[in-house]
Amino acid sequence: MELDRYLAEKAGIVNRGLKDLLPKEDEYPQSLHRAMHYSLFAGGKRLRPILVLAACEAVGGKTDEALNAACAFECIHTYSLIHDDLPAIDNDDLRRGRPTCHKAWGEATAILAGDALLTSAFEIIAKTPTENTKALVRATFELARAAGSVGMIGGQTVDIESEGKEIPFPVLEYIHIHKTGELILASIRCGAILGGARDGQLDALTRYGQATGLAFQIADDILDVEGSTEEMGKAAGMDEQKGKATYPSLIGMDESKKRAAELVEKAVQSLSDFGVEAGPLRAIARFIVSRRK
Repeated sequence: MELDRYLAEKAGIVNRGLKDLLPKEDEYPQSLHRAMHYSLFAGGKRLRPILVLAACEAVGGKTDEALNAACAFECIHTYSLIHDDLPAIDNDDLRRGRPTCHKAWGEATAILAGDALLTSAFEIIAKTPTENTKALVRATFELARAAGSVGMIGGQTVDIESEGKEIPFPVLEYIHIHKTGELILASIRCGAILGGARDGQLDALTRYGQATGLAFQIADDILDVEGSTEEMGKAAGMDEQKGKATYPSLIGMDESKKRAAELVEKAVQSLSDFGVEAGPLRAIARFIVSRRK
């Protein structure tokens, strides 16, 4: 399949959905809504919302019923980037090739823009046009859990607490699985649930999501060492500068690449009972470790 075309098509669907579902830039208070749009439409792969749609398609579901969930995931992802970039956390100046939200709009507005995107995510998913309210409640639970203290925020907390320290490998794996992997896993599970997945399908997609989520963060670790600021749209080499534990720093670059490749193959193998309908998921798993940003 032509992955570039698929990603571009689905990103367009998500972008149109976001513009329809969120307040417009000129809606009062304009400074808040412009800051939200500034970060939300700064570019990005839209990987998490695309995974929602791809998982829904893989189980034979209608993507119309998964679009709101897809948009909700992008809102949460973007909010997390805004807050990660703040001076109190990573203190980054660049994101997606341009000034971070707090650099462009001020720290207070950036905090509030992140807060607003997080809250909007649940408003958006609650407005999902579906008669299957049981699936919607389940999907909303998956989203909330993955974004909270036992998911992304938990991983972020341990990441911050571990800066400048020597940590054992299980702690590094906890950080990666929770800070990045849980939201990717939840995006796949939500798409499958809203698409009407059978238990066996959901189990297989869960294995896919677990492997893909961890591979994604290992690939990020590798990119921070080998990538350039121009390629990634943010400062390269920051993990080492901040004393962050990464896969390359703990197990070496060659072993990190081997581990990422093994995870991708594990993800692809988990889809062995699916047909061509899971083609995009297979291609996305392989894309994750070959990307340059």
